[in-house]
Amino acid sequence: MDPVADMLTIIKNGYMAKKPEVFVTYSKFKLAIASILEKEEFIGKVEKQDAKIKISLLYQNQKPKVTQIKRISKLGLRIYTRSKNIKNIKGGKGLVIVSTSQGVMNAKEAKSKNLGGEIICQLW
Repeated sequence: MDPVADMLTIIKNGYMAKKPEVFVTYSKFKLAIASILEKEEFIGKVEKQDAKIKISLLYQNQKPKVTQIKRISKLGLRIYTRSKNIKNIKGGKGLVIVSTSQGVMNAKEAKSKNLGGEIICQLW
């Protein structure tokens, strides 16, 4: 089982069910991904509560902020790339999350720091 894919699926299903918030089991990696999504305003407030992460979901005019989440690098097939090969999603409206040697960051940060790494997911 892939815990990051489970977290992304829980967020996506929460948006489809129009829930105000969802809970995900805690790990530092998942918290780093959730904080990037919070910073880029794809999800609301992120809080650590005991062994869970509470994620508030954002909606615009009754429509979810996230319509699609796609896991790129999987347990059986890791996808790595250089900074110059990271592409924009949906004309810059989407988000790519990359795990680099300096931590988890979005594609814009990775490009500006000239860092490549493992592509975790894409969302728009």
